[in-house]
Amino acid sequence: MGKRKKIFPSVLVSDIADKGMAIGRDEKGEVVIVDGAVPGDRVKVLSRRKKKGVAFGHVLEILEYSKYRVEPFCSHFSDCGGCKWQHLAYESQLKFKNQTVINSIKRIAGIEPELIGDPIPAPRTTFFRNKLEFSFSNKRWLTLEEVEQDAKLERGDALGFHRPGSFDKIVDIDFCHLQPEPSNKLRNFIRNYALENHLDFFDIREKSGLLRTMMVRTGVDGQYMVVLSFFRDDREEIKGLLDAVIENFRDISSLYFTINSKANDTILDLPLFLYHGRERIEERIGSIRFEVGPKSFFQTNPGQAEKLFKLALEFADIEKGSLVYDLYCGIGSISLLAAQKAGKVIGIESVPEAIDDAKANARLNGIVNVEFVTAEVEKVLDHSFFSNHGKPSVIIVDPPRAGLHQKVIEAIKYSGVDTWVYVSCNPATQARDIGMVKDVYKLERLQTVDMFPHTSHIETVALLKRI
Repeated sequence: MGKRKKIFPSVLVSDIADKGMAIGRDEKGEVVIVDGAVPGDRVKVLSRRKKKGVAFGHVLEILEYSKYRVEPFCSHFSDCGGCKWQHLAYESQLKFKNQTVINSIKRIAGIEPELIGDPIPAPRTTFFRNKLEFSFSNKRWLTLEEVEQDAKLERGDALGFHRPGSFDKIVDIDFCHLQPEPSNKLRNFIRNYALENHLDFFDIREKSGLLRTMMVRTGVDGQYMVVLSFFRDDREEIKGLLDAVIENFRDISSLYFTINSKANDTILDLPLFLYHGRERIEERIGSIRFEVGPKSFFQTNPGQAEKLFKLALEFADIEKGSLVYDLYCGIGSISLLAAQKAGKVIGIESVPEAIDDAKANARLNGIVNVEFVTAEVEKVLDHSFFSNHGKPSVIIVDPPRAGLHQKVIEAIKYSGVDTWVYVSCNPATQARDIGMVKDVYKLERLQTVDMFPHTSHIETVALLKRI
C-alpha cells in the first residue's frame, strides 16, 4: 500500500473539525481526521497522509451508524463538497459548532465567559443565500456511480461548482438547495442553450473556450441579477445567449456581462457591461435598504445577518447620542443600524469599493450621522485618530478570519472604551485576541450564530467589558 497509506480498522468519531471533516480516535488512541463521518460513527478509515503527526483519511466503511446521522437531501452531496454536514442532523450541527466555540475560548484564551447563550439557528437551512457563483468547464466531474460502470465515459461539459481538490473539474449541478429560484432555472437554461448551440465551455488548462463563469444575485421583492463572464470576446455568440436569457426570463432585473481572459476567475478588477435592466437590485436588513451591484460586498445570508447584527447591537447597548466605532465595517451594515441610536458612528474599512457602497447606502436611507474612512484599521487607528475623532463609548469589530492586528488590539486598550463587541467568523483567532486583553477586559457574554447551515463555518459575537 505504500509508506503513506494506512488502514485504521476502527475509529470512533467524537467531534467535528474544519472544512466538514470529523475527529476520531482508533482503538490505540491515535487521532484521525476523517472525511465522510459524523460524530458518533464508528468507521473503517483509509489514511493517505499525515500533517503534523495527525492522520487524515476518508471512510471506507461505516461499522456503526451515529444517532446524529441523517440522510442528505441533495443528490449532489457525495460529489459537490459544498454543504459538507448535510448528513448531520441540524440540531447536532448547532450543538457541535457551539462546543467548538466554547472549547476555543477555554483552551486558547484560558478563560470562561460569564454567560454563554444558546446558539442561534438559521431561520432557513435551505434556499437562504442571495448570491451564488458557478463555473463552466469542458471537464465534467464523473460521479462514483459513473466511474464504477464498466464503460468508457466522456467527461463532457458542465456548469456548476468546482470539485474540491480538482481545480479543473466541475460538478454539473442539476438542482442546488442554496439559493431560491430562479437560480436553478437560469443555470439549467443557460447550460442547455449552450449545449444546443454548440457554445464551447472553458478549458482552464488550455485557457480556451467561450463560457467561463456565471453569478446569480437575488434581492427583495423577486429582484434578481445575472452576471456572465466570457473568456473569448465573440460578440455574436454572446449576444445570442444574452438575448435568449432576456426572452425566457422577462422579469430579470439586471443582466451584465464581461470578458475575462485573465488567468484567474475574479471579475472585481474588470469592467462590467450592463446589457439589460437596472444597475443595482435592492436588499434589506432590518429597516435599512441596500442597493447591491454586481461587485458589491454584501452578506450572503441576509435573514440570518439581521439576527447577527441585532445580537451585536444588543450587546453594544448603545446610548442615545454616543460615539461608536465600527472597525472593518464593510459596506456599513452595522454602522447604519447603529446610527439609529448613536449620536455618531465612524466606520473604517480598507476596501474602497465597500466604502463607496457604504456612503451610497447611507444616502439612500437618509442617514447623516455616519462617517466612513477608507484605510487599513491597523494603520489609522492610533492616538491621533482618537484625538481627531473622539474617544468612543462603544467599539464594534468584525475582522477577517485572521483576526485583529496587534496594533488594533493595543489601540482599543489605549482608547479606554468600556464596551467592546467582537463579531468573528473564526473562533480560534477571536479566542486568541480575547486572551490578549483579558487583563483589561472581561468576557461577559458569548453567543454562536449559525450563518451557514450544513457547513463548518461558525460566526460568534462576544461582549467584553472593561475591568
